[in-house]
Amino acid sequence: MQPGTTLTPDTDSTITLRDLSSSKSPSPSIHVREVDIETAATPRKRSWVRKLIKRFSTKYPRSYERLRRYALYWRGPRPMVDLPDPHPLLDIDLRIRDTRIVLPLESKLLRLTRSFTARWVFSAFCVVYIIGFAFFSRAQSFLTPAQSFIGCTAAYWAANDGCGLDGNLCMPFTNSSFEFRCPAQCDTVILQNPRAVGNEEIAFVPLIVGGGDPNMTYRGDTFICAAALQAGVIDRSKGGCGSLELVGNFTDYLPFQAHGLSSIGFPTVFPLSFRFTEGTSLSHCTDLRNYALAFNIFVTCLLFMLLRPRPLPLFWSLVCIGFWHVALFSQPQGPPPILSNAFGSFLPVLFISYGFWRLAFRFTLPAFAKAPIEAAILYGAPFWAGVLTNLTTGQIPIDRLTASDLRKRSGAITALVIIVLIVLAMAINQVRVIRKTGWLPHYAKWYFSSGLVVLVLALLPTLNLRIHHYIIAIALLPATAFPTRLSAIYQGFLLGMFLNGAAAFGLASILQTSQELQQDAPIGTLLPTFLTNSTSYNASVPLAEQLVQWGPLTDNWDGFELLVDDVERFVGTALNFSLAAFDPTLPHFFRLAFTSQGESGDFTMAAALWPNGTWVDPLPGPS
Repeated sequence: MQPGTTLTPDTDSTITLRDLSSSKSPSPSIHVREVDIETAATPRKRSWVRKLIKRFSTKYPRSYERLRRYALYWRGPRPMVDLPDPHPLLDIDLRIRDTRIVLPLESKLLRLTRSFTARWVFSAFCVVYIIGFAFFSRAQSFLTPAQSFIGCTAAYWAANDGCGLDGNLCMPFTNSSFEFRCPAQCDTVILQNPRAVGNEEIAFVPLIVGGGDPNMTYRGDTFICAAALQAGVIDRSKGGCGSLELVGNFTDYLPFQAHGLSSIGFPTVFPLSFRFTEGTSLSHCTDLRNYALAFNIFVTCLLFMLLRPRPLPLFWSLVCIGFWHVALFSQPQGPPPILSNAFGSFLPVLFISYGFWRLAFRFTLPAFAKAPIEAAILYGAPFWAGVLTNLTTGQIPIDRLTASDLRKRSGAITALVIIVLIVLAMAINQVRVIRKTGWLPHYAKWYFSSGLVVLVLALLPTLNLRIHHYIIAIALLPATAFPTRLSAIYQGFLLGMFLNGAAAFGLASILQTSQELQQDAPIGTLLPTFLTNSTSYNASVPLAEQLVQWGPLTDNWDGFELLVDDVERFVGTALNFSLAAFDPTLPHFFRLAFTSQGESGDFTMAAALWPNGTWVDPLPGPS
């Protein structure tokens, strides 16, 4: 039986189903004759159950009575009851000793703004908002040349062997300039997996190498926007435009710290570098996301407190405003926003949102019709916190709920435990509320069935269960279908979180392959072994005569790849590599991987050869 239905006995004592979809409460009453619960069941269908219960009650009467009391308690009242609508907190009527304080803020606002609640006012407001928001979006993304937009992770050089032998796939290395526009908040976009830079590994920070020399020279794989922010070319909250030039080979990139960002050093040579130059011909460079946020928050406050449309139009207004704010401003899919992707997700989002309305919002949102100020706070604040999930949860060291991600980031497991405890406390309170209405068996049945389905999905071979945050919102929202203040807060946040996930990343699958989850992390392949080591290396032999050697091929591998100073310098089947072309006054770093049909496996950690002739063996594990 779904929320919004009731069972009524007819004159023949049979039970008929009557639709009450117009009811605002998820707790309709069940009117039955005063008969024993056991005898109300169909005798033939449940005879074996009755016999089993009868046998248990005869053999263990005390245990049966105790279990029966527990069952009746958790079942809740019969007939089911409705929770009363909450009384507006801001309609203050207090008596302190002999003084009575009456301050009906909500009622006063309702009277003063009644003329603004006409339907034509809301319709006109929607038209004006859509036009204004369209011009806002045009100024944000469509007045700067599309080829000038770059994302927060844009770089000239790809990781590991991504630029090919000697970096030929990433040419030119010099005599080239580029004018760019960066979005805001690029300091929050970080490496999700460790990245090797020489003999160091960095993770969970923006990738910035160099910048500490007088000319502020950065290595080619540096995130351009993060470097521009560190160099003061752009602003954190407004983004901005800049220009750079490629300067080719550079030696000894120095670490640097400014504007809240730190870079790391790289003590040897790299073939591709860049520096920022003065001035740019680009215009309309300010990222307007903060202005759009202020504008949309103001609009939602007007909807709740001034215009006060009926609950259903108000709900659809929240859905549309939140979705398009994410898609066009806070987390667009690609700079500039790819509108085809946004519209591709919008129709499924509307369909799912209608399910939210039917299952939850229609039972809670109307309960605050006489408390517009309170509704604006209870729904609006958590709604925008959910829409901006990338910022409100950005400092939590959890990116994805996968075992590998939780293990590799410090503090992730602790944060997960804290989140689980908070969610558990909220769930226990919500269970208490649901039990008071008598709907707990209904919700328990569906959540238990859903849990079994998720368990089956988790056990499917070759696939990984991925609980995206939009899926969490879908799972939890139905349990908020009760007219309480906490339910309103939960609904606002979960709706915003759903819109954030769907608009920013699309409706990604709940099942994904290991390759889809891999990103640029090691894939767990076999690692080759350097035969040259700290014991066998002869520092008395000149570098021009030195060879780096490694062990033979194993398993199904057909070759090797060698990175020297983070640049691919060798691909083939040979078991050694000459160092004759390298500068003996600089340190050098070596990482080796097996290859199969042109695809490389994991690279080793870096072995280091220092100018004084000291060879440092690589640490165990992949880089």
